[in-house]
Amino acid sequence: MKIESSEFGQTKFGRPIIEYCLTNTQGFSISVLNYGGIVTRLMAPDRNGMFSNIVLGYNEFNDYENNNPYFGAIIGRYANRIRNAEFTRGNNHFTLSRNDGPHHLHGGFRGFDKVIWRVDTHKTEDQARLTLRYNSKDTEEGYPGNLNVAVTYTIDQKNRWTIEYSAQTDKETPINLTQHSYFNLSGDFDQEILDHHLKLETDYFVPIDYDNLPIGKLSVVAGTPFDFRTSKLIATQLIALEEGFNKEVGFDHCFAMKTYDTTLRKIAEVTHEPSGRHMEVFTTKPGVQFYTANFPKNLYPNPQGGFYKSRTGFCLETQHFPDAPNQSAFPTALIKSGETYHHKTVYKFGCK
Repeated sequence: MKIESSEFGQTKFGRPIIEYCLTNTQGFSISVLNYGGIVTRLMAPDRNGMFSNIVLGYNEFNDYENNNPYFGAIIGRYANRIRNAEFTRGNNHFTLSRNDGPHHLHGGFRGFDKVIWRVDTHKTEDQARLTLRYNSKDTEEGYPGNLNVAVTYTIDQKNRWTIEYSAQTDKETPINLTQHSYFNLSGDFDQEILDHHLKLETDYFVPIDYDNLPIGKLSVVAGTPFDFRTSKLIATQLIALEEGFNKEVGFDHCFAMKTYDTTLRKIAEVTHEPSGRHMEVFTTKPGVQFYTANFPKNLYPNPQGGFYKSRTGFCLETQHFPDAPNQSAFPTALIKSGETYHHKTVYKFGCK
């Protein structure tokens, strides 16, 4: 196993940004910035042993700092949306930053994707590990409590990328951490992900309104375009979804397991048949946000030339449900003083 580091650029305030590269003996590797915990590259082999980067991103740091749709970043304190950027606990009412119209999205204007994390590295014969730490101060983006966060990325000799999140607070606060990498298993970012096959181990999805916020219940996937319980071509399900809305919409929905007991279980798998690349996703959380990168045109520069097109990548963000602090029917996303938040996700890569 190998860990290397190099300077990736500087912030607008002159702070150096470091990129760390973790590599196993087969050549599988992941590159990570101390800014936002951003994964800039994930090199994985196809069925012929040819390695390609399979995550969307940029070559220049200023693009991450100024024009980033959360490519590869750690999301927090709360991934997804909170309605009207507010929630109430007992007699206490909290107002968060409103960075998505009247709502709160992905931790606010300066969420965990935009901070510089402290980094420790460690390697053994079988693993390379990078731990990112950040202290989020009381009232940051409106959240109560001082929150100490640690996120550990580990790769091993079986081409697994394991993410472990932990956090402690001194006041009750909502927390929902996730990883926002956009995958394209073809490794060709001029190609859409319509030819990927997706399977989700989920019986329910979270219906949303026109602000992409939950309406307060779960719905069964059976008989809908949200039914990925058997492997489905993403293109086929997108067509069915958009026919139902009579317009181009794309997926940006949270899918839910039938039961939730905090054990590590497989929630998703994706196959790209032309390259043979295959990805499995395991998590301890009850849901996964499936997003088909519904980008506007000519907005995010593609390092391979031009701009990223809509549907160039997909996200599978393991997490709590959106707006859980305001939804009594959803599993709680609150932790109290003295408690420890823990979340583990594993992305396992192979070939078929």
